[in-house]
Amino acid sequence: MKRYVLLDTAPIPNNGGALCLYEYGEDFVIKLESGKGGQLMNTRMHGSEDALGEIPCKKVASRKDARVLIGGLGMGFTLASALKHLGKNAIVEVAELVPGVIDWNRGALGARAGNPMDDPRVSVLNEDVAKILQAQANAYDVIMLDIDNGPEGLTHSANSWLYSFDGLAACARALRPKGILAIWSASADSQFSNRLRKAGFRAEEVRVYAHGNKGTRHTIWVCEVL
Repeated sequence: MKRYVLLDTAPIPNNGGALCLYEYGEDFVIKLESGKGGQLMNTRMHGSEDALGEIPCKKVASRKDARVLIGGLGMGFTLASALKHLGKNAIVEVAELVPGVIDWNRGALGARAGNPMDDPRVSVLNEDVAKILQAQANAYDVIMLDIDNGPEGLTHSANSWLYSFDGLAACARALRPKGILAIWSASADSQFSNRLRKAGFRAEEVRVYAHGNKGTRHTIWVCEVL
């Protein structure tokens, strides 16, 4: 019988609690230490994370020296997928708030995604993606956000700013002309779709399977600057 084996615990900065990495049979699982929200992610079900990397990066693959920002490293699957669909001269920055998550992706966890952090196109920043967005203008061809469970902050209340009108407006400013914002969410949210439009985006809500072609589906908003 499979059981959860705790491998490590990583504090979330600014009193945000902690993340726990477990081994569960042949898979790895990340949960909140508090138990709130159940599994945040696991290595068996990452189809929607793959889609988050693929959908926007395919759209900019032909752009010279495309520059991409990923908010949230997670288990590395979105990063790995993005790299597959970008050119050899692309620049990919990953902002990850929790230092422990970066360390986990340098070890056995990262191997499950093919060690995408080793790609020379990649730089991983131990930084709050919100601070990067506020400091940039006309900088990125693609911004991908996979923070918490989507528009409602779960692991860190400050993450809710990213999905506010001000946060989305900051994303719009940080994008280059015809730039794309892609946002992962565990569920659909019609109010958030309206907020995206008010912030200056033409938004498409795409439903994708978490694993295979049946079962749980997640939402990806694919947004172009108007």
